[in-house]
Amino acid sequence: MKQFFKVFIIAFFCFVLAIGAGVLTFMKFYDANAQPQGNIKDANDDKKDNNDSSNDEPKVLDPFKKAIQESERINVLLLGLEGPRTDTIIFASFDPATKKVDLISIPRDTYFYRVGYKNADERKINAVYGDSGVKGTIKAVETVLGGVPIHHYVKVTYSGVEKIVDSLGGVEVNVPFDMDYDDPTAKPPLHIHLKKGRQILDGKKAIQFLRFRKNNDKTVGYPDGDLGRIRAQQQFIKSAIKKSLSFRLPVVAQTCFKYIKTDMSLTDILLYVSKAIGIKTEDISMTTLPGRAIYKSIGGKKVSYFAYDPKQVKELMMKLYNVNTEIEN
Repeated sequence: MKQFFKVFIIAFFCFVLAIGAGVLTFMKFYDANAQPQGNIKDANDDKKDNNDSSNDEPKVLDPFKKAIQESERINVLLLGLEGPRTDTIIFASFDPATKKVDLISIPRDTYFYRVGYKNADERKINAVYGDSGVKGTIKAVETVLGGVPIHHYVKVTYSGVEKIVDSLGGVEVNVPFDMDYDDPTAKPPLHIHLKKGRQILDGKKAIQFLRFRKNNDKTVGYPDGDLGRIRAQQQFIKSAIKKSLSFRLPVVAQTCFKYIKTDMSLTDILLYVSKAIGIKTEDISMTTLPGRAIYKSIGGKKVSYFAYDPKQVKELMMKLYNVNTEIEN
């Protein structure tokens, strides 16, 4: 069972310890008007265009779809919840053949239009969960990723992250500057007070570190905004994974099971464990959905969104599935 604990913690901590940060990455992006509309539809709908049952010739899949169909990759959607919305969305993909884990952060403000949802806040992907639950969120992310399937989900709340970090005995990070911020209206209320320097953060302080952006007077913060916060998250995640593999594994695993919800059965997990034996922290890579920040005028008000770039996303997914991107060019 020791190996079970180890692999479960690797897979889970890649996600759970990023919660609270929101993984907002307003970077390089096309205008949202160039995005495919996110009318949540089943990826199999494309097949409905081929209704000629008299054609007995075998269908030839394009290389990307064929690679997905033949792949043994295990894709998991990791969700951090803030009330009825997803504050953190991460697509985690494990390749049993190479023992590699790829993590792709989906910014919560990603523009995602759905028929019947016209309000500005309803056009963000983090709003899908409150309206359509886990299934709707999975379909939304599959749409954004160009039809790549998601096999399982894991979700957790802020209180769960706090308890899990405490079960580890804290996580060591380097706080780059004094962090002071108060927002009693946030849910949960946000009070951040951390001193600069290398230190071990307990559960409460870990949440503060992960959620920090700028001080109240905006004179202190990451010089490159959310990109700096993403680097801080990644530092924390790597440190947490390293520590989780070193000790207290039974305690941490027990806490994880208590504070998360997943559709993975014990049988599923044990199967994945057998495939993941030999995985190392250096086998885990982290990136963010390609795109950039935009503003859209909705109801006479300018609203900021993160607009993903379908072409770059497709290239990223093809690389994930070892498909030659030159085929598409």
